[in-house]
Amino acid sequence: MQRQCEPQEVPNPLQQALGLSPGFSFAQFRSRSPLNADSVWHVLLERHQQRLTVKRLDKAQDNLRRLFEATFRLANKVGFASMTLRDLSHETGLSMGGLYGYISSKDDIAAMIEDMVRLLIHTSAHWFTDLADPRQRLAAALRGHAFMTEQLQPWFYFVFMESRMLSESQRQVAKSAELQFQENLRAFIQAAGVTDAPAACMLAIHSAALLQDWVIKRWKYRQLGISVETFADSVASLVLQRVSSSAP
Repeated sequence: MQRQCEPQEVPNPLQQALGLSPGFSFAQFRSRSPLNADSVWHVLLERHQQRLTVKRLDKAQDNLRRLFEATFRLANKVGFASMTLRDLSHETGLSMGGLYGYISSKDDIAAMIEDMVRLLIHTSAHWFTDLADPRQRLAAALRGHAFMTEQLQPWFYFVFMESRMLSESQRQVAKSAELQFQENLRAFIQAAGVTDAPAACMLAIHSAALLQDWVIKRWKYRQLGISVETFADSVASLVLQRVSSSAP
């Protein structure tokens, strides 16, 4: 019988405003973000500890990191659909029995990755609520998402590239996370002055597509010497210009 992979409730500290000033830098965001390339492993274990069968929880976080980083490497190399648990065992150095202490199938890995991306999208909507100006909140949300995906690019890249090969239920989870992000942006955009609902929705869709380009095609920005801060500045400027031209 396949073990359930239901996450625990979101810890409240993850939803607190970050207290950043408008135009914050990547370094400032990284120092305040409760979810980053290091803390994500603790949160992952906390959310899914109930489904692990390993006895040594003191090593569980390190082994989860090895397991997921190996998954990201193999997915990029051979594709998640072609990856086997034996491949994972070889890549991580964990025995097959050791792997089964953390997962019962590849589907568990995909479900945990999708859950983390969904958590990131849900919690990040709260990180800039302390900014009084709605246009500053919108710009901060755009910058914050770019910076978040820079820190955790493998997670977002996996969901974008591999979700089409997953089960129908897991594809629906990936779609719902994408739609939630667009809805978050739509709310920020409408609050910033675009009162026409269809126009705000369309601008949210365009904004999400712009930000997604950084996740899947970072190579072309690196080739041009464009940093994540320059990219975030550009996206925020474009969207705010559109908001200004659409506001009554």
